[in-house]
Amino acid sequence: MEVHETIASIRQSLLEQRQAGRSVGFVPTMGYLHDGHLSLMARSRAECDVTVVSIFVNPLQFAPNEDLSTYPRDLDRDLARCRRIGVDAVFAPDASEMYPEQILTSVSVAELSSTMEGAVRPAHFTGVATVVTKLFNIVGPCRAYFGEKDYQQLAIVRKMARDLDQPVTVVGCPIVREPDGLAMSSRNVYLDEDERAAAPVLHRALQAGAATILAGERSAPAVRHLMAGIVEAEPLARLDYAEVVDAATLRPVDPLAGSVRLLVAARFGRTRLLDNLGVDVPARG
Repeated sequence: MEVHETIASIRQSLLEQRQAGRSVGFVPTMGYLHDGHLSLMARSRAECDVTVVSIFVNPLQFAPNEDLSTYPRDLDRDLARCRRIGVDAVFAPDASEMYPEQILTSVSVAELSSTMEGAVRPAHFTGVATVVTKLFNIVGPCRAYFGEKDYQQLAIVRKMARDLDQPVTVVGCPIVREPDGLAMSSRNVYLDEDERAAAPVLHRALQAGAATILAGERSAPAVRHLMAGIVEAEPLARLDYAEVVDAATLRPVDPLAGSVRLLVAARFGRTRLLDNLGVDVPARG
C-alpha cells in the first residue's frame, strides 16, 4: 500500500493508474476509521480497480468552539486498517499541504446547506464542500464513496458534483450500525458508559417514525413530534432537531409522499450524534 503525503505524489500515482486503464475508487475520510469506513472501502474495491483513501481532519469545517483539537486521530491504526482491507493508496496530508496559504476561495451549495446541520453549524458545509472539491481535483476522475449517516452532506456533495460538472460519480452507501442500532461514528469514542447506553434512542426514534408512516400517517408535523418525544424522553439526550424531508431535495414535504428521509440529531454530554432513515411512503390504495 502506498502512503502519500503530498498532492503532487498522489496525483501522479493516480494519473499513472488511469493511463494504464485502471478505474479509481475514492473514499474521503477524517480518519479514526471504523467499520462504516471499511464498508465504503470494501465497496470501492468491489467496483473499482484501484482504491484510494484520504485521511485529513479538515479545519475549514470546524467552528472555533468545536472539537478540531480533540477530534480522534491515530494514523498508524488507520493505515493498518486500510492495509487489512486491501486499500491501494492512502493520501494523508497535513494542513499545510492542503492549505499552504490563506484560502480565499470557498464552495457553498445554497438551500441544501441552510437547514438542519447547516442551521446548527452555519459554516460547516462550506468547509465540507470546499475540501471535497479540493480532494476531487487532486484525485481526479473517480467513483467517490460516502456513507449515508451524514445524509445531508451526501445530498450536498451530489448536488455540488452535478452543478460543477466534476468528473466524479458520487456513491451513497448504507449506514453501518452497532448491534443495538447505534450508527457507527468516529465521535462515538467520546461517549461515556451511560451516554453510550442512551445513544441508540436516536435509532429507536427513527424506527418509530418510519413505522407510523408505514401504518398510514401522512402528517410531517406528527412524525416530527413523535420522533422528538422519544428522544426527549431520554434524560441524557438533548435534542437538536427531528425532521422529515424529501429524500432528494431535503425540502419539507407535507403531506408525506414518495421517498422521504427521517433525520435526528442530539447531544449526549459533550458528544453530538446524527442518524437518519429512509422511508418509501406507500401510495394510498
